[in-house]
Amino acid sequence: MALADRDRIFTNLYGYQSTDIDAAMVRGDWDGTRMLLSRGPAALIAEVTASGLRGRGGGGFPTGRKWELMPKIAGDERPRFLVVNADESEPGTCTNREILRHEPHKVVESALLAGYAIQARAAYIYVRGEYIREAQVLERAIGEAYARGFLGRNACGSGYDFDVFVHRGAGAYICGEETAMLESLEGRKGMPRLRPPYPAASGLYGCPTTVNNLETIATVATILRRGGAWFAGIGAPTSAGPKLFCFSGHIEKPCVVEEAMGLPFREMIERHCGGIRGGWSNLQAVMPGGASMPMLPAHLIADAAMDFDSLKALGSGLGSAAVIVMDKSADVVHAVTRLSQFFAHESCGQCTPCREGAGWMARVMARLVSGETELAEIDMLEGLTRQVEGHTICGLGDAASWPIQGLIRHFRPELEARIARWREERLPRAA
Repeated sequence: MALADRDRIFTNLYGYQSTDIDAAMVRGDWDGTRMLLSRGPAALIAEVTASGLRGRGGGGFPTGRKWELMPKIAGDERPRFLVVNADESEPGTCTNREILRHEPHKVVESALLAGYAIQARAAYIYVRGEYIREAQVLERAIGEAYARGFLGRNACGSGYDFDVFVHRGAGAYICGEETAMLESLEGRKGMPRLRPPYPAASGLYGCPTTVNNLETIATVATILRRGGAWFAGIGAPTSAGPKLFCFSGHIEKPCVVEEAMGLPFREMIERHCGGIRGGWSNLQAVMPGGASMPMLPAHLIADAAMDFDSLKALGSGLGSAAVIVMDKSADVVHAVTRLSQFFAHESCGQCTPCREGAGWMARVMARLVSGETELAEIDMLEGLTRQVEGHTICGLGDAASWPIQGLIRHFRPELEARIARWREERLPRAA
């Protein structure tokens, strides 16, 4: 069932209204925040757990369960921190950008509530370096919240002290990985950490830390205000709630929309995007969860439910819900080659499989675009992705491997045809 207007969380997603604190309060932000804080940390965590909220950054880990992982050790006097991941650097993904632009107070209020739930001393919001204007809007919202007494000492009159800081990254894709982000926050090169210890035990500055995606955090205030049962009643049974989707590519109206999880792809495209360019018979493939997710051919994606588990069952994933649509005019081999070059460039170089493998994959893909290779290299390339996938500290190796695996799985005939054409065109001349 499509999302009803009354159930939308981001009511100023398109920026038709002001982003200042007075306009935000008219939309319902900062309404009864002190009362929510008075319920206590355990009650807030229980409500978020009951909602079924799963991480919106790509992993889909249950948010309430992640908060519960924060250690409860008597005598541990280390401060706790909340780190909000707004380092939105994956091609095709732009949900956090719209939240920062138009709904900054949802982020700030929700950070306060989430921070209180895990008993954090402060929140650090890590913003992608290229989001200059977005960071300015967020910083202004934080200043307004301080001026009203909603942040700082005795936040919202609750007796709880809480600060929020904005940290701008330098544009490295790897800093979207939570431990690389912590390294960057501490002033070092963004390189993933070995785990364990996990951030909940030893994160920012060696203190217990919870890292959540910006969209995940921005939904918290509304969930606590309307109740976990309300959120759980929207969307698919195992993928609850409204979610922001960013549609791009060969559709009539590219857009960012808030929609219920589990709605079929076809219905989303018709309802919000005006259909496929050239009609549904012209659809070739879709990357349903951003540049790192394996593409799916038209016959698999057309009527697929857009949620975590349904897309996983099809051999792809919802990821960041960046839906990249390609019609039959698109060169899918060239598209994956461009992505391979991106991931090879963004590898931090710490893990040998990723450092060497990502570059190797990009070079093989560059030859496959023209077909200037041998048929055996297709299987060799697929085998290489398996050697990289799952053998690195962070998920960048997986992200570099999955688009290639999806291409070989579903478009192998196209690869073989290119090789055959190249041999027909070039080899006779050489003879």
